[in-house]
Amino acid sequence: MPKYYFLSDAHIGTQIVENVREHEKRLVDWLEMVRHDATEIFLVGDIFDFWFEYKSCIPKGYNRLLGKLAEITDNGVKVHFFIGNHDLWTFGYLEQEIGLTVYKSPQVFELLGYRFFVTHGDGVNDKSRVFRITRKLFHSRMMQKCFGFIHPNIGISVAKNLSNNNRKKHSYVPYKGEENEPLILFASNYSADNSIDYFVFGHRHIVLNMQIASGSRVVILGDFYEEFSYAVFDENGLSIENFIANQ
Repeated sequence: MPKYYFLSDAHIGTQIVENVREHEKRLVDWLEMVRHDATEIFLVGDIFDFWFEYKSCIPKGYNRLLGKLAEITDNGVKVHFFIGNHDLWTFGYLEQEIGLTVYKSPQVFELLGYRFFVTHGDGVNDKSRVFRITRKLFHSRMMQKCFGFIHPNIGISVAKNLSNNNRKKHSYVPYKGEENEPLILFASNYSADNSIDYFVFGHRHIVLNMQIASGSRVVILGDFYEEFSYAVFDENGLSIENFIANQ
């Protein structure tokens, strides 16, 4: 029977994990596990802690992950890649060389007769003016072109340091409750006028699988550097599981 896997927020390359190489290997091991029965794989944003494609180079340190993803797509398994707020600067390499299908906006899929609304979640129902301005700036083509003129040794190093320092200073906020979670509020409003069975988000670094008043389910995937959580959907429904290394 068809089986679909969802994973987000691995942040491969982040320096806050004890062993960066082992962290990447753990994600590669997960991909190797699921590739044998996966109908499709959904990577729902922030798979990389930083990603930027210069014209003649890409960030180093992802060879094993990129190789495994290319192997999976070469074998006919479709891999959906949603950009997050850490890996939004992709300009064709992941599609053309690795074979991923890349999305820069929310998408709706029908899987086994159920409708899935999938997006990373950054900016969704976020009313922070500072965040919205920052997000608009980083999505700007002008900003991306200007960054492209910086030498890769400098640009990639600065971006990685900023990402790591920001994460050390600002830990993720625990679950706020149904009435205060922006992603749940968005799902409640959206499902009032649209038929959606499952909303699947990343970004928040919390694990959630709950039914809301409309009958839809809101799924937040957690992360893959502390929780090592992921979701699987098949004829029995959707469940969230934790990956144990070397199983």
